[in-house]
Amino acid sequence: MPYIGCHVSISGGVENAPKRAADLGCDTFQIFTANQMQWKAAPITKHSRDIYLLEIKRYDYHYVVSHDSYLVNLGSPDPKKLAMSRNAFIEEIQRSTFLKIPYIVFHPGSHMENGDDFAMQTIAESLDYCIETVTDSTVALLLENTAGQGTNVGYTFEQIDTIIQRSSYPDRLGVCFDTCHAFSSGYDLITESGYTDTFKQFDNVIGLDYLKVFHLNDSKKALGAHVDRHHQLGEGFIGMEAFYRLVNDDRFAELPMILETPGDDAHYAREIKLLKDAIKL
Repeated sequence: MPYIGCHVSISGGVENAPKRAADLGCDTFQIFTANQMQWKAAPITKHSRDIYLLEIKRYDYHYVVSHDSYLVNLGSPDPKKLAMSRNAFIEEIQRSTFLKIPYIVFHPGSHMENGDDFAMQTIAESLDYCIETVTDSTVALLLENTAGQGTNVGYTFEQIDTIIQRSSYPDRLGVCFDTCHAFSSGYDLITESGYTDTFKQFDNVIGLDYLKVFHLNDSKKALGAHVDRHHQLGEGFIGMEAFYRLVNDDRFAELPMILETPGDDAHYAREIKLLKDAIKL
């Protein structure tokens, strides 16, 4: 069965995240390893790391996901911002390696009116630079599909595949599939035939072997709106049937599925229980 969880806070220290996740009923969880809206991050102490790893073992977590900073744009045409983004991403890889986190999810980047191809090439080069800089890491870097809002790239499976194939290290890369983003970029998940076709396209273009993590979010906007607005499960345009299909899809039975829906911890606990109860054993 899939690992169901949500994004949790590291308030008070990263060592507090595993218990927070366990209290919500999580089998897996996602964190920001640092403030996602600041370029500079305070270092994680060895003491905090050691307690965190003990808590991970205590609650028997096999998969933890780190989400990179929203400030990072690995496709930026601005040399200064690109350098800042690359340095911040390198630090994220180092923090995740220090915490023994296997996956980093990141938004590919934006071309800022310089065109999709420019951004995809720059992103691939940025990933190579970061991988070659942090030589002691095996963390998988997961491109998150986008809604196609603004000048973001990564809103088609073809674009994601292009970035992966242009990198010199495709074996270090993977994909985080966000349901809201996919739906908003035009991939139907509502009907059974649409769901089947969407993942057939993914497999044909990228390959299901690259799919490592799901973000489970309903959408406040309609199919193909190209607007990134998450909604609570069953309250948006996608509806519950798609999520019931996902958690019962044998192809994804061993994957982490992370909720990023709006609401408080009690809301997350309800949605986690709802999805677990829907799994047909």
